Amino acid sequence: MKSIALSLLAVAAMLGSVATASADSGVPKDYPLKKCPVSDEEFGGGMTPFKVTHEGTDVWLCCKKCKKGFDKEPAKFTKMVKDAAAKK
Repeated sequence: MKSIALSLLAVAAMLGSVATASADSGVPKDYPLKKCPVSDEEFGGGMTPFKVTHEGTDVWLCCKKCKKGFDKEPAKFTKMVKDAAAKK
């Protein structure tokens, strides 16, 4: 019984470290931008990333406050994501 519990703890610890590694910045690993398109701040700087979707394209912002700037020119920021994805 003890060995099962220890095994489960070991697996949980491994899964936790994998989840942390894949979510360092809070944005998906395959997201084409490394910085917020509105503020030009790098993701993972202690702020909680915020996702908006415009015309079917997900755009990640460094924080919820950037949504106000995004809403002024959503097509511009969506194009930035599409252009960066096309280069990959």
